[in-house]
This record gives sequence, structure tokens and C-alpha cells, in this order.
Amino acid sequence: MRSGAGWIASADAATRAAFLNGLSEGELLALPYLFEFWALDHQLPPEGDWRNLVIMGGRGAGKTRAGAEWVRSMVEGARPGDPGRAKRVAIVGETIDQAREVMVFGESGILACSPPDRRPDWVAGRRMLSWPNGATAQIFSAHDPESLRGPQFDAAWVDELAKWPKAQETWDMLQFGLRLGENPRVCVTTTPRNVAVLKNLLKQGSTVVTHAPTEANRAHLAESFLEEVQARYAGTRLGRQELDGVLLEDSEGAMWTSAMIEAQRVDTLPDLDRIVVAVDPPVTGHAGSDECGIVVVGAVTQGPVQDWRAYVLEDASLGASGPTQWARAAISMMEKWGADRLVAEVNQGGDLVEAVIRQVDPMVPLTKVHASRGKAARAEPAAALYEQGRVFHARDLGALEDQMCAMTAQGFEGKGSPDRVDALVWALHDLILGPSAHWRRPALRSL
Repeated sequence: MRSGAGWIASADAATRAAFLNGLSEGELLALPYLFEFWALDHQLPPEGDWRNLVIMGGRGAGKTRAGAEWVRSMVEGARPGDPGRAKRVAIVGETIDQAREVMVFGESGILACSPPDRRPDWVAGRRMLSWPNGATAQIFSAHDPESLRGPQFDAAWVDELAKWPKAQETWDMLQFGLRLGENPRVCVTTTPRNVAVLKNLLKQGSTVVTHAPTEANRAHLAESFLEEVQARYAGTRLGRQELDGVLLEDSEGAMWTSAMIEAQRVDTLPDLDRIVVAVDPPVTGHAGSDECGIVVVGAVTQGPVQDWRAYVLEDASLGASGPTQWARAAISMMEKWGADRLVAEVNQGGDLVEAVIRQVDPMVPLTKVHASRGKAARAEPAAALYEQGRVFHARDLGALEDQMCAMTAQGFEGKGSPDRVDALVWALHDLILGPSAHWRRPALRSL
């Protein structure tokens, strides 16, 4: 924690009194404008040699204030009238109105953050801020990339890049203009979205990132706002993006999409006729091993099998773990949910998988499954159930859903192995796909 205010708040009463009583009148007047004292860690730029600073966070996480204060730090000198590090700044928002009303005049904008002796003047006719030390900042709209052709800058503040209508074109034009000074820099404040311009920016070696959820700034947010948005969106993919500030990626041609999953999110579960826990065990149990996929799924099996519905209840997958550890975790999930059966893939471990499970619980109902096709091919029938609107998700399944949105017909485009998806597929096979296949034909073929 770098925040001086945080340190003072956590100190005892005597320490706080000594600190405040030790300040001069001038220091007390300056304290409200000393951002380094009040800032949260994610609002302060890291040290080092970087070109792009991306402050990525949830709604209300303090991104705008961080961007405005960064502009101040680039423009202002140590004393009024001193030259700052930046002389010409670009301020780029989605529209001119948003740049003016949020980034300049907003409650967390540049004017509100500036002390009276260093506050810039707003030159409306030129859409420009002019500081007492001669520095200027001009605002631009992402709707008009060509307006950035010609001007040159030594710093830029970019707000909500991920929702710009012409994001790549505007970003490119800005890069050509960042050519003044010894080390031109740009600060990007944005809620993440799955757009190419942001993903490419994050991959650049010259980019540094700070991140925070909405919750990090709760002291400055209405409690009713937090209660409402958390009640409605916590544990959903939209909530992970808009509240947690997590960049969620759907691979091109993915079998599942964020929209598909979110459309079938439920807060209330029906009475379930069957519940299974499916396990995709890792081949090895050392630190570099794959995850152990452990997924709990229930089903409503009333009526014809083609009308059966499944509900994904919990993802209890583990990181690199030993056999006894994952076996205990899976059986614990059975006890928690009152599951009827444990479904375990045994391709890699063979009889050893069953032996490990029996050591933990000799009487556990166990179905052993063997994979005869690749993970992507096995996942396709499960994805079809989602397209038919027959599989629903509870909340807090983020890691599983991330893997699902990275699974394409050509394979998995995420990191590691999609063991959570594999466990999900085995559960859906046991609950719905297997019975459906029996209903359609006498003999069930192996997946």
C-alpha cells in the first residue's frame, strides 16, 4: 500500500494527531491536492521506462481521477510557473462532449483536481486547456480520427478506449502525433472489453498495467450503488468485466460466447432430479501439472429426454494437485451437493484413478469414462445443448466460462489444457448426452 492516507487511517490516534499537528498552514492547504497522498495503488503509475500506461478497472474504480491526476503530474512544475515534463497534451474521449464533460469539467476531471494556483483556463473556442506555465491540452473525439492528423504531442490521456467506435484508426493517428520531447507517454483509462485495439496494446512490451475492481474505491461510491450492482451482476461474466475490470476474451469461432452463457444465467435453481460431479484428473501431480477439472452439474429429467435441462452449479477445479487431494475435493463436492454419482475420466490414469478414489471413499458411486476423440470434438455435442437453450449457469463460474469461450472447433486457444471444460462435458454426457444417444439408437458409442 503506497497511500499516505491509508497509512494514516490505519495508525493510532496519537500518530494521526502528531502528523496533522506537524503540518504548516500551507501544507494543510496543499494536502487535498497531493494525489500521491490520497491515491489508491492502482491509480499511481509504476516507475520504470514505459510508453503506455493502461489503468484498467471496473465502473467507479477511480480511473478518471487517475487519468486527470496523471495529466497534472505531466504538466505541472514543482512550483507555479515552472515548466513541466509535458508541454502539449492530447485528451481523447469517445466524443467531444464526453471528453469535455468528463475528462475536463467532470467531478474527477482535470479542473476539479487542480489547485487554484495551477488550475488551467478553458479556451472554449479552441477546445483547449491552457496552464499558467504555458502547457496546453487539446481535446479530440474518437469519432474523428483525422482530427489527430497533423498535431503533435509529448503526452496523451485516452479515456474508455475499449468502447471507441473507431478505436484502431484513432489510436493509430494518436501514435503518429506522439513525437515531442524525450519520452512521449500515454495514459489509457478504460473498462476492459474484448476488442483488438486493447488486446494488442496490452501485449506490447512498452505497456504497463494497473488494475482494480469497483470495490477498491468503495469509500467514494454510494453504498446503494454497490449493493445494487453487486446483487445484479456479481458472479456473472458481465460483472467480471464491468465490476471486476477483467478482460474477457471470446476466441474467434468459439463454441461458446459470453452472450450465449449470460443469456442462460439463473439465480434460482429448480428441483433437480440428478446431480453428478465430473472429474478430469491431471496426468501428474507436480507444480507444472495441468489443473484437475472438477465440475458439479445437475439436471431436470422430467418428460421426454429431448426436454431435459442441465444446470452448472459449481466449478471446484484445482490447480496442480496430487491424486489424494483432487479425489478428496471431488468427493467433498458430492457431499456438499448431495450428488448421485462421480464421473471420472480414466484415459490417463486407468485403474489408478479408481484406486485413488476408492481409498478416499470405497463406496462412492463411480462411472469411469474413456475419451476416444479430442477435447474439441467431445465438446461439440455439449455446445449444441447450449445452442438449444438446455444448459444454464449459476453465478461464480468465471474460470470455467473463460475456458469455454476459448474453445473452438480447431482446439483450445487459452493457456494450458481445458480441463474444466472437459469435466463439464463429461457431466453433460452422463446427465443428458448419453441418455439422449440411448433414446436415438440402441447402442451408445463412446465419446
